[in-house]
Amino acid sequence: MPAEPPAPPVNPPRVAPRPDDGQGSVVVERQTAKTLPPPMYQVVMLNDDYTPMEFVVMVLQEYFKRDLETATQIMLKIHHEGRGVCGVYSKDVAATKVELVLAAARRGGHPLQCIMEAA
Repeated sequence: MPAEPPAPPVNPPRVAPRPDDGQGSVVVERQTAKTLPPPMYQVVMLNDDYTPMEFVVMVLQEYFKRDLETATQIMLKIHHEGRGVCGVYSKDVAATKVELVLAAARRGGHPLQCIMEAA
């Protein structure tokens, strides 16, 4: 019995037609890429009854680059309202600032808490 040749595929693969202007070139419209600004996060310090006010002012000056008057105002807001926003940053910068503040508080033996929240 002779071997039969393989049957051709039922549906041969189709190549999508390409737009052609007769010159063999394709023109593609340029689309401008729209990038969104990164989401921002606020660094918030929380009040406690043990951390000295002077330490909070020093942290605000050192890690958030606040002048003495602004740092004092933020410290008083933390003291009276229980929390205060130290700054608004991108996610990585805010996380770094939180870690720096917590490390400084641990070194100083203070229970100061600092968190970040979506702005």
